[in-house]
Amino acid sequence: MAFAGYAAVFDVVDRAGDVMRRGAFQGAGVVPLLWQHRGAAVGSLSVVAEDARGLRVEGVVADPELARLVRAGAVAGLSVGYRATSVRQGVRRELLSVELVEVSLVAVPMQALARVEVVP
Repeated sequence: MAFAGYAAVFDVVDRAGDVMRRGAFQGAGVVPLLWQHRGAAVGSLSVVAEDARGLRVEGVVADPELARLVRAGAVAGLSVGYRATSVRQGVRRELLSVELVEVSLVAVPMQALARVEVVP
């Protein structure tokens, strides 16, 4: 089952108080697609790229049960696993550069706007 959405949205405070900034994912390549940041890959990503809004991803969910849940809208969250390489600490922790490790489908995303948006 194909999908597209945003795994991170720029300049929006997440539930931990962090803010991802434009350019943070510069140079990121395709990474594994996981479920809840754990285990084996549940599909694959074909596009992982920054645009003006955030980190846009496109991929395929291979796990049949998870695909059913995504298609039904029961699982619509996306999230990124990363290692921070450059931060600016102020009132909020601003993530200026990160090493992207994985993208996950999640039940509750850390960043409320990180969502699956297209399921053809």
